[in-house]
Amino acid sequence: VQLQASGGGLVQAGGFLRLSCAASGSTSSRYTMGWFRQVPGKEREFVAAITGSGTTTFYADSVKGRFTISRNYAKTTMFLQMNSLKPEDTAVYFCAADPFKRYYDPREYKYWGQGTLLTVSS
Repeated sequence: VQLQASGGGLVQAGGFLRLSCAASGSTSSRYTMGWFRQVPGKEREFVAAITGSGTTTFYADSVKGRFTISRNYAKTTMFLQMNSLKPEDTAVYFCAADPFKRYYDPREYKYWGQGTLLTVSS
């Protein structure tokens, strides 16, 4: 499975942005997928996850109510709609797929995309 993240950029606080993660591979549509973020010097942090069916979602408390994770009908692309952005959301965002059990633990994910940088200015 290959993952390609895109959509990062520079946005003002209070603004919005949507990240995308395109997945390729014959079984990619079955996998739980997630978004993580990382700032220099800190561990990679769970942001949100969505099951293969797309019917169940999970969010970190820090983004609940502001971010929405989704995937398209074919389950080949995952999105992260980010609203009411804050400077503390600034990070490199990574998409990942196929966790062993714990969707919130980056160590459990088998596949990773490259990061896309989000910078939120105050």
